[in-house]
Amino acid sequence: MGTSLVSDDEENRLTARAARYMRVGGNVGAIAAKAAGQRLFGLERDDSRMAGELAAALGGLKGPIMKVAQLLSTIPEALPKEYAAELSQLQSQAPPMGAAFVRRRMIAELGPEWAKRFATFAPEAAASASLGQVHRATGHDGRALAVKLQYPDMQSAVEADLTQLKLVFALHARMDGAIDTAGIAQEISARLREELDYVLEAAHMKLYGEIFRGSDAIRVPEVVAELSTKRLLTMTWLEGQPVLAFKDASLEGRNRIARAMFQAWWFPFSHFGVIHGDPHLGNYTVRLDADGAPAGLNLLDYGCIRTFPPKFAGGVVDLYRGFLDNDRARVVHAYETWGFANLSNELIDILNVWARFIYGPLLDDRERKIAEDVPPGEYGRREIAHVHRALKEKGPVRVPREFVFMDRAAIGLGGVFLHLGARANWYRLFNETIADFDLETVTARQQALFPAAGVPLPL
Repeated sequence: MGTSLVSDDEENRLTARAARYMRVGGNVGAIAAKAAGQRLFGLERDDSRMAGELAAALGGLKGPIMKVAQLLSTIPEALPKEYAAELSQLQSQAPPMGAAFVRRRMIAELGPEWAKRFATFAPEAAASASLGQVHRATGHDGRALAVKLQYPDMQSAVEADLTQLKLVFALHARMDGAIDTAGIAQEISARLREELDYVLEAAHMKLYGEIFRGSDAIRVPEVVAELSTKRLLTMTWLEGQPVLAFKDASLEGRNRIARAMFQAWWFPFSHFGVIHGDPHLGNYTVRLDADGAPAGLNLLDYGCIRTFPPKFAGGVVDLYRGFLDNDRARVVHAYETWGFANLSNELIDILNVWARFIYGPLLDDRERKIAEDVPPGEYGRREIAHVHRALKEKGPVRVPREFVFMDRAAIGLGGVFLHLGARANWYRLFNETIADFDLETVTARQQALFPAAGVPLPL
């Protein structure tokens, strides 16, 4: 059915995209060759200029490759700051599908009578992103619905983009050998492929629905299974306002939002070994009370969920308690639990610079901002630059792939807290969250809840 519904215009678009991929691949390869030549002949390299050239090479494309580029810009270990700054400015949104295009896609997913399965369906997109777009609809039971429809041929587009990702990392390897990025590349590839599977996303949404069942602070959409497929996800629509609309709200309101975000991230991790790995502000909206003040948080978009074996979560707690008690042996044990190998005392000291930055607010028993005098977009950049310089002398260090989205989400969360100017006793919030942490209990919770939601148990 899907092939017969592809129009000549769509085929032309796919052909044009393939040609663009070939051109972009050549451009990225040329930049890599230039970097290698400058290194070979001992010439001084202009990272800012090359970063601009890389952004220009990728900027002609839309869709998954832009998602990859923006994702790279939010992983502190992935790229030098010049590259991160350029790539963060790229826009990931693809052009929205028109009404005729949407009808063909909906027929492909739900059959020719698809429209009768909704009371109303808005043909124009309410939101668009790199892999698909969202439409507002109403169910026959009167519920407001969000219908997430994937763009056509995304699987081949993602695989092509992951090939480009290999070129970007090859460029990075030639320019900067401080960090072995093989694990980062593997992790990004795995998560991006998972984002194509809306059945898995629905399972993750059900999992989070169970985790936060009865919560006043966190709301999760409900999946409408009979109106969902592997490329179509229908869920309840949660009304809310953008997080940054509250930058000038009362401190009490901003703090309430920050506490809810802290809970939305740390509670699932410490109790179930799972995190929401995409800190993008568009994945949260704020629910209001009758007076228009922040009442809680809507947690949206479950395409980038990372589950961990309980022992990985145990490593996070061990590292924290190792710092708290000045127990170096426990700190080293945590790094080894995560998969860091061949650790000398010097490398441990370098890793501790970064870890103490992440844990710093959680070790400080007082009300404070998450960081002082740091712009939201620069959160963590100074520290990772220091670590990079040190690793060039003592490294390279191979970053375990499980660490990648954990790190990225923590930085993203801190950036949101800075945007809000929120203040909290992060130490007490964190210690309340991990007070009853126990590996056996986390294991039992995973075994009870993950299969019931349709989520695979982590290996």
